[in-house]
Amino acid sequence: MTSLEANNLKRELLDAVAKFKELQDRDGKVSVDFGVRGGELDSKSRAPRNLAEDGGFYKISKDVGEAADKIFSIVEELGRVNPNPEATKHFGTDQGKDCKLHGRWCLLFTTAADATFSTKSKRGDARASNEVDAVAGKVMNIIEFSPRPDGSKPAVSKLQVRLRAMALSPTRVGLQFKYVKASLQRLFGFELPGRGLPLWFPVPGPTLTRLLFFFRKVKDVPKAFFDVIYLDDQLRIHRTGEGNLFVQVRPDWKEGMAITMR
Repeated sequence: MTSLEANNLKRELLDAVAKFKELQDRDGKVSVDFGVRGGELDSKSRAPRNLAEDGGFYKISKDVGEAADKIFSIVEELGRVNPNPEATKHFGTDQGKDCKLHGRWCLLFTTAADATFSTKSKRGDARASNEVDAVAGKVMNIIEFSPRPDGSKPAVSKLQVRLRAMALSPTRVGLQFKYVKASLQRLFGFELPGRGLPLWFPVPGPTLTRLLFFFRKVKDVPKAFFDVIYLDDQLRIHRTGEGNLFVQVRPDWKEGMAITMR
């Protein structure tokens, strides 16, 4: 593997994501809104729906489907030239700042419905990012909602999902959801002053989750994790336990952020 190969593939990936977004702007996006009915969650597992399953992107148009497949193909190639096969090295230790996962990451592309947003949905448009504290073994998923088309504040300006994280293998990170913090900006149709009202919501713990699954046909309690496919100082690609793909970039990678902000 040479750095030249990886850099060429990274440029190809940025071009492919830019083309995918361009075609989505022309042909539309997969419709996603709250819950199972809105297509955010899978009806059986209640996990985030994978938008690529069952030809999801092809249901928009043949061009969008092929553009998504191009991204998937480049991701596979990048996985074969991953410069950091021990992505979790130092994770959860005093040397965690030396772990390549440590720090802020901004979402470039995903197949996960719960991280996909649009101005045409009730949820509204938003930017997603991820903060990894590899010293403390914590992860914060951040969703920042954009103002409404008429310029008014969204009902919720920001969602922060706190997770406990632990290294399960050189490439796998296990996750345990702790709580969700919502920054409320509108209440009963009225805008709240200042930064709004912060609300905290606990996430069901292991015992409650097991009880819920006891009464369902599916008996295996899902374990949250992600596997790192590619990782360097600019780009991070991982796949979750549900099979959803995430492509993320560092905020200081100008080329990557230029595509992210489109």
